[in-house]
Amino acid sequence: MKEIYIISDLHLGGDGQLQVCDYTAEMVDFLRLLEERGRENDQIELIIAGDTFGFWELTTIQGNERIDEIIAHHRPIFDQIRKTGKRIKITMMVGNHDYDLACDPVYAHKLAEWHIFLDTSLTITRKIGDHKIWVEHGQQVDVYNASPDYRNRYALPLGYFITEWIVGGASRHSEFGNGNWLKDIRSIGTMQIVDWVFSNYFYREMNLFFRWLLLPFLMLFGLTVFAVIGQILLLFGLYEVNFALENFIYDYFGYVGDAFSWLMTINMGIFFFLVILAFPVGLIFRDVRSALYRFRILTSDQDEDALNADSNRPYFERANQVFRENEDVGVYVFGHTHQALLHRQDDGRLIINTGTWLKILRRVRVRIGWLPGVYVPTFRLNYFKFSGRDEDMHVDYVEIKKEPEEELTALQKTLIWSRQIPEGEYIPLRTVVRNPEKNKKDPAE
Repeated sequence: MKEIYIISDLHLGGDGQLQVCDYTAEMVDFLRLLEERGRENDQIELIIAGDTFGFWELTTIQGNERIDEIIAHHRPIFDQIRKTGKRIKITMMVGNHDYDLACDPVYAHKLAEWHIFLDTSLTITRKIGDHKIWVEHGQQVDVYNASPDYRNRYALPLGYFITEWIVGGASRHSEFGNGNWLKDIRSIGTMQIVDWVFSNYFYREMNLFFRWLLLPFLMLFGLTVFAVIGQILLLFGLYEVNFALENFIYDYFGYVGDAFSWLMTINMGIFFFLVILAFPVGLIFRDVRSALYRFRILTSDQDEDALNADSNRPYFERANQVFRENEDVGVYVFGHTHQALLHRQDDGRLIINTGTWLKILRRVRVRIGWLPGVYVPTFRLNYFKFSGRDEDMHVDYVEIKKEPEEELTALQKTLIWSRQIPEGEYIPLRTVVRNPEKNKKDPAE
């Protein structure tokens, strides 16, 4: 029985700490599984749907020698690929981060030595029975990462220069920080980079004295506002005492209560100081924000047509275009956005995103005050398996469990204690795609 496995966005390689792979053991085990399946079934194919390599992030080496450098750093994975490739067909597609694969034929020869077939087409199709699967990486849908002249190595999109400058540069300097956190810049959504940098600056890089000076103010911001209102009412003679500073609870706890009252008084002073600065700083902030919107670094919620690398909307539109122009296509598969999903259309067709094997950072709000959110490391290692049974096609979704290493500071763990970590979109373990003729009759199945 024919079986097709699809993964994508491995992003192997890069400058500095980006050469470190977090999922080597899991990838080797997955490839061994396919090797064993290949002993029993000669109709198995693994498709790696783009961004296998991080060429854009590897700036210290140029030309096709980059693939040799990356393979040398990830020999356990490629040694197993060579073994697995003797049993099953392994097809590698081109993504934006390894765009050079489409521009130089030498890569096909180099990969063939590892039993990998390089297909430089922007789209490929496969059939399981009567069901056609359309696969593409998806970079051409994203104008920031689409090549204006595909296969021309000099026709590089804006995303290349951003990645080379920001991601490559961050990885080279990551080891100089507290906690080596900059190396995870590939694990964060484009629209969250500014917030993520600020969060890590506050919790890791900020001077210890300043952090602990700001901490009480930010944690007690709501209570401080209440105390300020009470002080204003006191000044106007509407109340005889500011209950936020003087009350029976403070009296009950004695010196501790007095210390807390003094802390609230200091917080009020900081608050008044910030209010005085608010007008000129606000004008500058407004102007900076306007510039960021102009450069599309920030987008408003109302700007529904704004190009956002983290949004799946353009890819759903692309899928619907493929479905309209190809009636025999039942499944549209893409990668690129790193957001694994499976969506069933009203007519029974499927839209699938293959996610990523990279670490994924999830933002968690703190429990108290106005402190920056905490970015928690998670993994969603996965693959999709397509197989046929009678007239139906089964789409199996498999997640490979992996616990991230402990990276959060004690302060970060305390502030998000017992908070629920956001999860990715739910994907059923098995989805059945009925025969195309049945779908037309009963799309709800």
